[in-house]
Amino acid sequence: MEPPAKRRKSKVDTAPPRKINSRDSTRVPEKTIEKAVKTEPVAQKTRRAPARKIKDEDGSFKVEPPSNWDTIYATVKKMREANPTAPVDTMGCAELYWRASSPRDRRFQTLVALMLSSQTKDTVTAVAMQRLHTELGDGEAPLIETSMIKEEPDEDTFKLEKPLRDSTLNLENILAVSPERLNELIGKVGFHNNKTKYIKAAAIILRDQYQSDIPSTAEELMKLPGVGPKMAYLCMSAAWGKHEGIGVDVHVHRITNLWGWNKTKTPEDTRKALESWLPKDKWHEINKLLVGLGQTVCLPVGRKCGDCDLAGTKLCKSEIRGLVSSRKVDAKEESVEGGVEVKIEGE
Repeated sequence: MEPPAKRRKSKVDTAPPRKINSRDSTRVPEKTIEKAVKTEPVAQKTRRAPARKIKDEDGSFKVEPPSNWDTIYATVKKMREANPTAPVDTMGCAELYWRASSPRDRRFQTLVALMLSSQTKDTVTAVAMQRLHTELGDGEAPLIETSMIKEEPDEDTFKLEKPLRDSTLNLENILAVSPERLNELIGKVGFHNNKTKYIKAAAIILRDQYQSDIPSTAEELMKLPGVGPKMAYLCMSAAWGKHEGIGVDVHVHRITNLWGWNKTKTPEDTRKALESWLPKDKWHEINKLLVGLGQTVCLPVGRKCGDCDLAGTKLCKSEIRGLVSSRKVDAKEESVEGGVEVKIEGE
């Protein structure tokens, strides 16, 4: 056998490495790059800001409204007016009085509807009010002469009964009815046991202290059992036509916080925050506006952002991007001069 071949040694260049002249390099110095690139100012993004207090030079404070609030408000108002199909539009508490009743009884009916509405859907409240209007007392309300009817019933409102017969829901019948019977009539509403006690107790107070009518101030209304700020201010608007405060329920509280108008933890905090900057001519309508939005589009669970006119406008900071509209769309062809026009109609 032959011995293994020996490895050959290669010559290693021990000379120091040659210095590269910077003139020979093709690399552009960093300073040159900085000069070559033109820097353009980045457009500042409009920052959404909630309402905030600003101190004036004289030491007083004023509240600056949230950014773009008026655009958001106008957009939602237009959307709601175009499609008034929310339960609150036809079965809200302001719609549940009896058209043929006296003004005093109407005010009392509005107060009772508001007391029943807490933690209860509008549809359930409307059914309970229907029973009170027709089944209290002996269930046989007296007929009303046509000349006594102050206004014609609105065809778009919830049909309670033919307006030629008076309602059985009045203060006298509430005072006379037994708690058990009243509880039976309103048994579908939330917390009906407590509401039975509140309504009976309130009726006694109204008889003894307010000449069988309801109080004409929010402060006095809030002294009644079971009546809080929301009910009091809504009652003042619906029953007396006085808009002294904003009725803030869970929908108004939730949606205004979603929009970033305020950072509040309770509906009462939201009311105070809104009243500090919202124009007073909107205090009455904002409740129905946002309650309807919360019932149909901006739901507590499963918001339908694709159906909202604020979608894609970057006005709503809580928008869930990418949601497609759930509204049905129909394409109709119509013959027009020069061809066929296709019209897209959404429900």
